[in-house]
Amino acid sequence: MNYKVHRLDINMYQDQHMLECFLNSLKGEVISIIPNVAKTTFAQIYGITRKIDFLLIVDKI
Repeated sequence: MNYKVHRLDINMYQDQHMLECFLNSLKGEVISIIPNVAKTTFAQIYGITRKIDFLLIVDKI
C-alpha cells in the first residue's frame, strides 16, 4: 500500500468549499484528516478559542 500526505493551508471560516473540492479531487481513499491547531493569542493559548491554520490529509493510493 502506498500513502500520500497532502498539506492544505486553510481558513476554516472561509475555505470550506475549497476543502470540499480538494477532497472530491483525490484519486485514493481518505484515511485521515489531521488539523494543526495554532495557538497564537492568549485566548487560544488558554483554550478559549482555537485556530486551525492547515490540515494534513492522508490518502491511500
